[in-house]
Order: sequence, then C-alpha cells, then structure tokens
Amino acid sequence: MSDQGPTRRNGGVVRIIEALLFGGRWLLAPLYLAMLVLLALIVARFIVELIHAAPGLIAMSETQVIMATLSLIDLSLTANLIVLVILSGYENFVARITLAEGDRRPEWMGSIDFGALKLKMLGSITVIAAVHVTRVFLEVRTESDRVVLFQSGLMLALVLTGVLLALTDRLAGHD
Repeated sequence: MSDQGPTRRNGGVVRIIEALLFGGRWLLAPLYLAMLVLLALIVARFIVELIHAAPGLIAMSETQVIMATLSLIDLSLTANLIVLVILSGYENFVARITLAEGDRRPEWMGSIDFGALKLKMLGSITVIAAVHVTRVFLEVRTESDRVVLFQSGLMLALVLTGVLLALTDRLAGHD
C-alpha cells in the first residue's frame, strides 16, 4: 500500500493543513518584535547604570569599579544574546531577512543553523553566568558558602553542557 493514499483522496485537505502549518511560523514574528522592546529596555537600563556609576567612578574602590563594569558587561552580553535570538530565529524559522542595497549583512547571518544557534546561545549564557560568578567571588565576604558553591556548580554545568553540545554536533557532522 502506498504512502500517498490519503494525499490522493484528500489532496485539498492535506494542502490546506500543510499551508496552515507552514504559515503558522509567522506566529513567531510578534515574539521577535516583543524582544525588540526588551532590547530597548536593556539599553535604557544600561544608560541608567552608566549615568549612575560615572559621577562616582573616581571615588570608587577597585572592586566597586569592577562591579560597575561587570554590570554593564552583563547588560551588553544580554543585549547581544537578544539580537542573536531575534535575527537568527527569524531567519531560521520565519523568513529570510532582505536588506536594502547599501546595508551590510553581518557575516554570521544566514549561516547559523539551529545547532550553531544553540551553541552560540549557550556560549553567551555561559559568559553571562561567568560574569555573575565573578561578582559573587568579588563579594565572597558577603555571600554564603552555599551561594558560592551553587554559582560555581551552575557555571561548571553550563560549561560541561556546552562541551557536550559541541561534541555532539561534531560527531553528527555539523562542524
């Protein structure tokens, strides 16, 4: 018996279902637009943090300067992650982004498949976690041993997950 039996008999119904399923990818577009709002909020927060830290920078201790810098780096990395998710998610799951003739397309756009996206996201999340762990270590006197141990364990788990994902992709032939 052929695999195409239902397709032949109900070709119109199957085509409608397939068209609906394929068109359903556009339901993701509002999510990416909402992430732009989130990105704008993070930029606003970055500016507030910078304005707050700048006047007292000279009077701050070295640890305070590092903490303020880490806060800004954390926000910047989070913003980068959002841009990565918006652009590569839209291109992978919704539609190809066409730019105006003079606009330069980042080299990575269009070449990130789902596996590479997972690795880049996990890499970004790991770096963001590393920033948080660094903050915990800088404030180790005020943090409990439990918090330090938990943060360190989480960091180790993220690194191991990244290594395992990269190894899995390499073994599957997705260099």
